[in-house]
Amino acid sequence: MNTNTLPVDAARGAGEASAKLGVRLKLARQTKGMTLKGLAAAAGCSESLLSKIENGKASPSLPMLHRLVEALDTNIGRMFEEVDGEEGIVFRAGQRPMITLDPLRQGDGVTLERVIPYSAGHLLQCNIHHIDVGGASAGPIRHVGEEVGYVVAGEVELIVNDRSFRLREGDSFAFQSERPHHYRNNGTKRASIFWVNTPPTF
Repeated sequence: MNTNTLPVDAARGAGEASAKLGVRLKLARQTKGMTLKGLAAAAGCSESLLSKIENGKASPSLPMLHRLVEALDTNIGRMFEEVDGEEGIVFRAGQRPMITLDPLRQGDGVTLERVIPYSAGHLLQCNIHHIDVGGASAGPIRHVGEEVGYVVAGEVELIVNDRSFRLREGDSFAFQSERPHHYRNNGTKRASIFWVNTPPTF
């Protein structure tokens, strides 16, 4: 097995995801009748960065993506809808898509494993968050919905409304998504969180 091909495949997949996201953001902006300048101002970013995002040459951080979809009156789930092919029922181990919203920022160390595909047929969003040692989510973020999670492996620090919670394997949590929240792995091994939220936002 040639493991040297794995980073290339991952980079190719991340590039395709960025390109698809950019196209959908641009289409949503044009549908709303917003200019590049108008959306950039509403989302608090530069026109040049937004242009790169729409052209698949840059990826937005999670907080920026939340600001973009809020300004576009849509949600993140729609930006990642998978509408091609037949709706799946079973998703085998090792075959679930692995995604990152910002593949150019290697320091984040967070990968999302999709348990439920992003599509119009689902009312829930569910991912397994894999966090490398020292990795952290972008944030804090806040949005509409509710969060529920279960720590599958490792240890994580969950911060909600400036309150810090040290969670270990087997611990769970639930809170309203309107509360500012983020997390980080201060442990000594990779951590994984089974995370569900509604309505779909990430």
